[in-house]
Amino acid sequence: MSFGRCYEDFAVGDVYKHWPGRTITEYDDMLFCMLTMNHNPLHIDANYAAHTQHKQRLVVGALVFSIVLGMSVPDVSGKAIANLEFEEVKHLAPTFHGDTIYAESRVLDKRLSSSKPDRGIVTVETVAYNQRGEKVLSYRRRVLVPTRALDEELQRQIRTRIEHGRDGTSV
Repeated sequence: MSFGRCYEDFAVGDVYKHWPGRTITEYDDMLFCMLTMNHNPLHIDANYAAHTQHKQRLVVGALVFSIVLGMSVPDVSGKAIANLEFEEVKHLAPTFHGDTIYAESRVLDKRLSSSKPDRGIVTVETVAYNQRGEKVLSYRRRVLVPTRALDEELQRQIRTRIEHGRDGTSV
């Protein structure tokens, strides 16, 4: 039942290469645009986009961000108690339908919480690249993660609930 990293598993300077990459399809982009009500013609109107700088539709930046964030979960926030902050989100180059995104995160800082010492705050910088090696996105985030001791206690509680059911009876 283990997924992600505890506070002690992070070391400043570590780099996590998130695998696998993710190819973004036209369907992914259209669905995301419709779900989020982003009807900018640069994303949904091929004729309009053909007359713009890139001559084609761009993948909406929030989708690229969401995919990259999701790619980093097993390595960075799989055990997170909370995402505390996102900062310096930068869209560095356009992403087009059919581009494959890869990402990596570097641990910049870590410290124990001053108010709850059974958890720590880890700061990472994540950078995403396309299949040509061009940087397309970067951001920093702070994540609140449990210490190993807290995680072991939380895992014990989960096992107990599974073994005994929600009402305390044995399964």
